[in-house]
Amino acid sequence: MAANLLLCSCARTQNPDPGKVSDATGLRCGALHSALCGAEAESAAQALAGGETVVACGQESAFFEALAEDLGVAAPRCIDLRDRAGWSDDPGDKTPKIAALVALGLMPWAAEKTMDVTSTGLCLILGAPEVAIGAAEQLADRLSVTCVVDRDPELATAGQRRFDCHLGQLRSASGSIGRFDVAFDRFQAANPAGRGPQAFAPARNGARSECDIILDLRGAPPLFPAHQKRDGYVRADPGDPLAVARACLEAAGLVGTFEKPLYVRLDDALCAHSRAGQEACRRCLDLCPTGAIAPAGDHVTVEAMICAGCGACASACPSGAISYDAPSASHVFAQLATAGAAWRRAGGEAARLLLHDDAWGPELIGLSARFGRGLPADVVPLETSALASFGHAEILVALTSGFSEVLILTGPKADRVAIEAQMALANAVTEGLGHGPRATLLAPEDPDALADCLYGRAVDAIRAEPVLALGGRREATRLAARSLAESSGATIALPEGAPYGATVVDTEACTLCLACASLCPSGALLDNANKPQLLFKEDACLQCGLCVSVCPEDAITLAPRLNLSDQALAPAVLNEEEPFECVACGKPFGVKSTIERIVEKLEGHAMYSSSASGELIKMCDDCRVTAQYHAEDSPFFIGHRPKIRTAEDLD
Repeated sequence: MAANLLLCSCARTQNPDPGKVSDATGLRCGALHSALCGAEAESAAQALAGGETVVACGQESAFFEALAEDLGVAAPRCIDLRDRAGWSDDPGDKTPKIAALVALGLMPWAAEKTMDVTSTGLCLILGAPEVAIGAAEQLADRLSVTCVVDRDPELATAGQRRFDCHLGQLRSASGSIGRFDVAFDRFQAANPAGRGPQAFAPARNGARSECDIILDLRGAPPLFPAHQKRDGYVRADPGDPLAVARACLEAAGLVGTFEKPLYVRLDDALCAHSRAGQEACRRCLDLCPTGAIAPAGDHVTVEAMICAGCGACASACPSGAISYDAPSASHVFAQLATAGAAWRRAGGEAARLLLHDDAWGPELIGLSARFGRGLPADVVPLETSALASFGHAEILVALTSGFSEVLILTGPKADRVAIEAQMALANAVTEGLGHGPRATLLAPEDPDALADCLYGRAVDAIRAEPVLALGGRREATRLAARSLAESSGATIALPEGAPYGATVVDTEACTLCLACASLCPSGALLDNANKPQLLFKEDACLQCGLCVSVCPEDAITLAPRLNLSDQALAPAVLNEEEPFECVACGKPFGVKSTIERIVEKLEGHAMYSSSASGELIKMCDDCRVTAQYHAEDSPFFIGHRPKIRTAEDLD
């Protein structure tokens, strides 16, 4: 039986049609209520007690959850339709949008993976004595506090034992909440013994310690990149007493066991960072704002405790070695397909997707709905915890799911560099297919500016068959691009740095040494065990550049492009030559031009003056060893085998 959908006009400020909504969503909609969270709460209680119920009100979800708890029934799903659809100055039919939002709201939640992190309250306070000691006095009753100040506090700490106070200069800091590691130079530990001013031990360099929390009141540059995202690191301007008080309050709350989300997964085997000491792909390293990613041999490593979950690494990773997991790309693809299908079933055309984060976006949309024009009827908002994780693959899949445009709403703290790079790649694909740019960045500063960006903006619909985005992001990109293309054999030029493309070989310079094939991390460059050939499978090429750097002849260049033809899936010959035949056994080996070039260069050399020495170069491995073993001038030659003596020889 279909679930009940409780619709509310919110004091008659919106007017959804229950019949149309029921037809579009497949849910049973009764009468349109006006105050389910107030005067008509009894109607809500009856619906909750009668079976599975969805409440079209996200703002009062706490009220309906408490009501369900009182009734002893499961908490209902609460979906915000008011701010995102109902409160709008657009006179157009909002039913397709409501259907899409309800469909999204009914999707199963993606399970979040977490790890437990424990902070026992060991707090390190850094700064000048006049600020750090005051903060330590406030926190001493709640945390285990240690101050390290940059000069003698004189009488400020003499005789007190509520916290420790030492002298030192910070050298380095690493880690995050529950596991910070700090090092000091010119460190002088406090000596509690004696009469008079506080005494300190002799200075020493390289002192190390661990702590759970760092309260930085130095007024110096932050200790960590993207310091706002470093859990357990609290920083304030020492000249602002209110900021220092807020920082102390925040630090005091960082005690206990916390759940740290595990945002990304790493598959070492797929990583194309380096091979044989030669660096190749470093896209994730260049983008990570927190420094959570570091080289670790042929691959990279991700420090889960430092990762803040921006998702930029996953959207830029060409091989899928790093994948975002909160939620996964497959869940996002399913969201896009679900919303697009519901929109189309309800009769909608040319929807626009508005992607926003879970902090800045809801506030801006809510203010626009309450005090401004609200969202247009054709704009379907989709919330995500990490804007930068929504890359070119997701944009292209959205365009094949029924959306004509993808609008990305950024806030003040958005990772715009990563987002703009992914948008540029997606727009290069759509422009190459004749659809023009279809991804746009929005950065309004207020609700009215948001409305100005959305109203009066007409975009032609895209006619594309929806795709079932299976596999990874590379596979989804190819499927979506083929759906958007008029010809399945289209080849699209892409900007430099794109993770798709061809490897171009100068056959005149290439000697078929096959160093590129032996080190290619994705297997795009291959050799042929039976003949001198360099093969290339374009669909597998990551454009990591390793082949360019290892080629001794500088014969390789990269050509960023997206080849949608079936030929990109099969190995093609980039260069081939005739093999050289061994002069002893006739077995083909090596490259004929290379052997001939070596013979020509060694002609006249003292070590190869004899014909026998020159012939060794023209032999395969087996024959060369045999010839050297039997050569009389070889250092390995031990003479002819002596005749075996028998008893007859003694007669």
